Amino acid sequence: MPAVIVLGTQWGDEGKGKAVDQLGSQVDYVVKFNGGNNAGHTVVIEGEKFALHLLPSGILTPGVTPLIGNGVVVDLEVLFAELDELQSRGVDTSRLQISSNAHIIPSYNRVLDQATEKHLGERQIGTTGRGIGPTYADKMNRVGIRVQDLFDESILRKKVRGALEQKNHLLTTLYGMDSIDPEAAADELLSFAERVRPFVVDSTKELNDALDEGKMLLFEAGQATMLDVDHGTYPFVTSSSSTAAGACTGSGVGPTRIDRVVGVAKAYTTRVGEGPFPTELHDEVGEGLRQAGGEFGTTTGRPRRTGWFDSVVARYATRVNGLTDIVLTKLDVLTGYEQIPVCVAYEVDGQRLDEMPDHQTDFHHAKPVYEYFPGWTEDISQTSTWEELPATARDYVETLERLSGCRISVIGTGPGREAAIVRYPLV
Repeated sequence: MPAVIVLGTQWGDEGKGKAVDQLGSQVDYVVKFNGGNNAGHTVVIEGEKFALHLLPSGILTPGVTPLIGNGVVVDLEVLFAELDELQSRGVDTSRLQISSNAHIIPSYNRVLDQATEKHLGERQIGTTGRGIGPTYADKMNRVGIRVQDLFDESILRKKVRGALEQKNHLLTTLYGMDSIDPEAAADELLSFAERVRPFVVDSTKELNDALDEGKMLLFEAGQATMLDVDHGTYPFVTSSSSTAAGACTGSGVGPTRIDRVVGVAKAYTTRVGEGPFPTELHDEVGEGLRQAGGEFGTTTGRPRRTGWFDSVVARYATRVNGLTDIVLTKLDVLTGYEQIPVCVAYEVDGQRLDEMPDHQTDFHHAKPVYEYFPGWTEDISQTSTWEELPATARDYVETLERLSGCRISVIGTGPGREAAIVRYPLV
């Protein structure tokens, strides 16, 4: 049985949660391999909306084991609030597993994150202020707190004291804030130890054993390709690897065991936070897309920036991830437009570029080169087969397929779990 990666091809919010959920009944494990509670997935099941922030989407599918991998940073307070919310709605959360090597977001990193972003002023990155970046920085600086540290109090207290020695100096000297008591910070973390203990596993062994037994794994990315810390629009990116390679480092499953890489793309484009966005619309058309698509952050509630489909970004995502399939979401949102623009290239200083500029400055100054395609007026929200789509909608999908360089296997026609057209099975 295959191991499949599902990831975003744009700047996030493409509908990865729905794509994962639709595959849920066919897989044994859903593995979140990067990020934290700085991005959310919205899944609609029989008209009931579930907003997931830290938990893998597989938590909603009976029989599936949801696993938080070592590449994730975990806010324990958020974790248990989310678990309590799902349990109150009748969702069985007992199957959850958490890697012992996953790093924990201590409350002092939330304080530092918000203080740093405020201090940047006009140079703000647009972070969610949830301590994600500082926790990944601690990981790389080798002063991070891992889940397994909760079960050795002396080690935990030593690590917290070491981390806060530098952070308190920064908070008091640069930001003019009060210092944080390391013993109180350690006590707060230790208060979660016994509750989290039943979920903790050796995730690398768990997942590789599952593959050896013929079980199917689905790897679910947080954020998206253009927010990847290496391959995204740096520095306006997240703090982790959200491309396909991140699934391997964030889970401990080797690349030779991955069978399919599925990219999720909206039929248009959105972005949250700061940073370049060549096809962004600043007019009533952009606001219309925002309202029709419900483009407000699952985690933050922030309005998303909106624009037309960018095939340069799509080709780039296909290349850096080695995509085998694309799931195209929210095609129904484009119903009613007489013409639909698609960005096919950029213009930079009078020169046409058909591929992603290698230099950040060029991307900041890129202007979209559009081609226009006929729209449709028919309601497609109840459409269940490719043949039932209006001819111009099929032409639009085939155009995006050609421009992206990857086949479009599934098409989303509405928010519900069942609102999808499957052209080619993903597994």
